[in-house]
Amino acid sequence: MDEWSRIGHQINALSVSSAWWLGDWLIYGQAQYPDRYKQAIEQTSLDYQTLRNYAWVARQYPVTRRRSALSFQHHAELAALTPFEQDQWLDRAERFGWSRNELRNRVRASRKIDRAGGGAADRTLQIQMTVPPSQKQRWMQAASRTEQDFTAWMVAVLDDAAATTLETVSKHLGSSN
Repeated sequence: MDEWSRIGHQINALSVSSAWWLGDWLIYGQAQYPDRYKQAIEQTSLDYQTLRNYAWVARQYPVTRRRSALSFQHHAELAALTPFEQDQWLDRAERFGWSRNELRNRVRASRKIDRAGGGAADRTLQIQMTVPPSQKQRWMQAASRTEQDFTAWMVAVLDDAAATTLETVSKHLGSSN
């Protein structure tokens, strides 16, 4: 059983890494071999679009920015974003153990908020606060540094705080039972 389990672990490690390896292989061949996709299709039996996606995602993430705790699909979900936004979302996904689908849903929700803008009719919650100008300026500066709209930044910060609180409370309740 131990040997069988070890082999399964190795197969999984190869499977998880293969999309990255194929993407990196295609990028490497870009300058050397003009008809690399034709050759790659023959070598891998994968279709052109799949190979092209692998290369595109690999190109968006240098090896030093890839998160081994997250799947290639997690990275692919964020590949169209700026590197800063990618890192923010990857940090959250890794920290809270989000599946690829959970990450996708949270990114979509954030985009919906961004598109809604100020005073949109489909808002479900409107918050009005009175804060000192210095505090507001500090918050807006933080949002600007993350290259996010102020509202999107506020929602992301609140979402992170809620996830942390819920995780902490859940762990506490689990350990006291």
